[in-house]
Amino acid sequence: MAERSTAAVDVADNSGDKPLTAKADQSTADGVAKNPERDTDSDEAQGNGMAAGAEKQAAPPELHSGHKLARRYRLEECVTRLDGFSSWRAVDEKLRRAVGVHILPSDHPRTRAVLAAARSAALLGDPRFVQVLDAVEENDLVYVVHEWLPDATELTALLAAGPLEPHDAYQMVSQIASAMAAAHREGLGHLRLNPNAVLRTSTGQWRIRGLAVNAALRGIRSDTPQRTDTEAIGALLYAALTQRWPYESDAYGLAGLPKDVGLIAPDQVRAGVHRGLSELAMRALVNDGATASRHESACITPEELVKAIGEMPRIRPPEPAFTAPPDYQRTTYQQGTYGRPTPPGATQVIQAPPAPLQSRTGKALKWAVSALLIAALGLGSWQLADALMHQGDKSGDDTTNTQTTDDGDKNSASPAAAAIEIQDAQEYVVDGGAQHPGDVKLTYDGSTSTFWRTKTFTAGPELAPYKAGVGIVYDLGSAKELATASIGLRYPGDHTTVELYAADSLSPGSLSSMTKLGNVTTTGNTASVKVGKKVKSQYVLVWITAVPKSGEDPAAYSGAGYKQAITEVKFTG
Repeated sequence: MAERSTAAVDVADNSGDKPLTAKADQSTADGVAKNPERDTDSDEAQGNGMAAGAEKQAAPPELHSGHKLARRYRLEECVTRLDGFSSWRAVDEKLRRAVGVHILPSDHPRTRAVLAAARSAALLGDPRFVQVLDAVEENDLVYVVHEWLPDATELTALLAAGPLEPHDAYQMVSQIASAMAAAHREGLGHLRLNPNAVLRTSTGQWRIRGLAVNAALRGIRSDTPQRTDTEAIGALLYAALTQRWPYESDAYGLAGLPKDVGLIAPDQVRAGVHRGLSELAMRALVNDGATASRHESACITPEELVKAIGEMPRIRPPEPAFTAPPDYQRTTYQQGTYGRPTPPGATQVIQAPPAPLQSRTGKALKWAVSALLIAALGLGSWQLADALMHQGDKSGDDTTNTQTTDDGDKNSASPAAAAIEIQDAQEYVVDGGAQHPGDVKLTYDGSTSTFWRTKTFTAGPELAPYKAGVGIVYDLGSAKELATASIGLRYPGDHTTVELYAADSLSPGSLSSMTKLGNVTTTGNTASVKVGKKVKSQYVLVWITAVPKSGEDPAAYSGAGYKQAITEVKFTG
């Protein structure tokens, strides 16, 4: 894993054969159990009619279930066999976990490109992508080992049940575009981004598989990788909104558009499609001749697509449906039958309520209660008169004292701080890789036992100059004026520095474009930041620039070093 290509999509092919330039048409199985991928889609399904150039095909290695690689990876099931390579579901017997494996013969014409792409993708380390775990050449074989996600579902399977809800489609395109923008900043492209390559985990997070590797396996290259991936994201959003593939050919279990009609907007294909998402899909697909309904400029890079998403009003999740409670039913005990059913046709006798207390004991009880009430009224009147007399005696001596008020008195009344509910959040990445974006929601789930954590650093407490900082942007639903921010921390000791900024979106620009609201340094488990400026903002960035040194934390799967974790964030206004 020591070497890295500056652009895995344009790695040099040292086999001596002419590289291919066709776009993606098929995908490999990258980690969804019981959902093997079928390599039956054509180049036209991706909106590209170019045919792949002829390439010398190497015979696939003779492998079978039970075969072991490196005395560690036991092959279980072949899910793809194509173009001289094969993809398998396997078991890592050393770590006792499921993995995926791509296998090629070492003399395959694409071997060098696959190894370079796999090593580049492995060095990215972004959790939004299915991770490459190993890339090895031995015994006349080359194999690439990657994560296997048994709890994830392909977008292909999700769309088979129908189009996505607007909020789900918004989350999908937002997370996919943000991930691909980060990959392209590191010089990595996908080039085979289709419904088979997009997964939704059981926690609702979207992940991408086959970054750079899937394209290298098929010899796919592009002179404009950012434009290719952006158009692919637009096709994914189009399919999510309409359950139709935005080209004439059927693909991925989806029907294509009618012939000779051209690429029409999603809200013209299906009623009820969200207007903003429909226009966003057309802006990404404009590379292929589409036209946005309001004629906004086309998005030709994932970064431009992320910016366009940030300018949209946030789409809220649908309100949960509550079932009406059943009508109130009187019990047989309340009806006076005491469990005995009433014969059909019989008139139910309703017993009259018991008469008031008329006995000698009842009269005595009423007189006793009356006497107690009279005594209580007399005592209260005497105490009130005595208090008024004492107040009148002191009024002449303490005139000055009664005219002054101590503003700093702790007992003086003050308006209670109002809690501000967090609507959404997203990890903010300035440089390098993300920390744990899938755990962001754990910082406002109401539980201090769950958390989002940073990675473990070897130097500290200051993260600079190796990293400017780490943090999370919170969406408060609408512009609000903050008073305080309380951040629960998992690791005390040394010192933790937390800064608060007013941002303009969930994916803001640089720190210099934001307004700093306050900062605090603490050695405990809570960082309370008091806002010094009266600024209204819908988005607030909690930014950590220094972290304490802490020992190994098995519950968080983290080793000893400089690190921090946020358990719960609360804002008050």
